[in-house]
Amino acid sequence: MVVGIIGPNADMCPDVLYTFGVELGAALASRGHFIVCGGEGGFMEAVCRGAKKSAQTFQGQTIGILPGHDKKQLNPYIDVPIISGLGVLRNVLIVRTADVLIAAGGGAGTLSELAFAWQLGKTVLCVPTFEGWAAELAQRPLDQRRKELFISVTTVEEILEKLDKFSANL
Repeated sequence: MVVGIIGPNADMCPDVLYTFGVELGAALASRGHFIVCGGEGGFMEAVCRGAKKSAQTFQGQTIGILPGHDKKQLNPYIDVPIISGLGVLRNVLIVRTADVLIAAGGGAGTLSELAFAWQLGKTVLCVPTFEGWAAELAQRPLDQRRKELFISVTTVEEILEKLDKFSANL
């Protein structure tokens, strides 16, 4: 399964969220999931770092869709860089690529990814433990067109349980 990771970049990612991201990445890798993200630092880097620390990691597991043209923006744990040159429009590519998304923390970029996910009917597991849009929107609908909510999850174990259920329905 391709799991999209959305959350804050390096400027807005507190240490506690980074640590959670590393743990999450290792757990995702242990289940053989692919990871797609914006390819930069912060929460994205943490999850990719955790994946690459796992004994079950494999080449091609971490995919980063960069907004710009410069590979120097890539975090060092990306296996497959996609240099989009699309700026913030790359956010829709992340959402489209993912089978399911995990959101933690986040500012305006995360908010746009959450909105795209809602519009495209993608499931989002929101971690409300950390300040940001993922916490604000956990268990809340964006509008009345859909009845599904962004699903609130608080632990890595709970995320894995939800992913297992979701993958069984793919």
